[in-house]
Amino acid sequence: MLDYAQARRLMVDCQLRTFDVNDVAVLDAFEAVPRERFVPPGREDFAYIDQTLRVGSEGRAVAAPMLLARLIQALAIQPGDRVLDVGTGYGYGAAILERLGAKVVALESSPELAAGARERLADTAGIEVVEGPIAAGAPKTAPYAAILVNGRIETRPQALLDQLADGGRLACVLGPDRAAKATLFVRAGDAFGARPLFDAALPALGAFAAEAGFAF
Repeated sequence: MLDYAQARRLMVDCQLRTFDVNDVAVLDAFEAVPRERFVPPGREDFAYIDQTLRVGSEGRAVAAPMLLARLIQALAIQPGDRVLDVGTGYGYGAAILERLGAKVVALESSPELAAGARERLADTAGIEVVEGPIAAGAPKTAPYAAILVNGRIETRPQALLDQLADGGRLACVLGPDRAAKATLFVRAGDAFGARPLFDAALPALGAFAAEAGFAF
């Protein structure tokens, strides 16, 4: 049987640290949260490979550890931050964010995945799993200090950006399939700056698909 604790340590040392993940709190969170709990049943032994694992349908996936860690590191989470985790799947990203001290709203449109997230996060007090359209966000509990989008999006997520607090950050993978980049948005008043971070690949979230004829 795979030693999951050892696999987590190896993931942190051999995947995260070698991909410019250097925030000690982020590294500690990834070593503490049991990733094998958040993958589809029967796939636990694949939880720590350096690959994205699909979860259910509708483009949901558990992002490759180094990709997710870089996105979360870019958000610069502080204890007490209210954070929205969009397309949470089974809730792995939400669990990492909570471990960093955030108060997390985990948003999922799939009833099956939302139920799975509630089951896996039942002993985690700092996370609320909310079921609803992911492109609309969760405005009832806005504003957010940070928003994490779990999946590739093809259009600017304006509805989500509008739910950021002043100075808030949104991290996502943005763009068409072969030209997508991890991107960080930062709100300053009514303006939003965007900065590409690195090339990245994730399954597309249909809720954020570009309209026909749209040129990125």
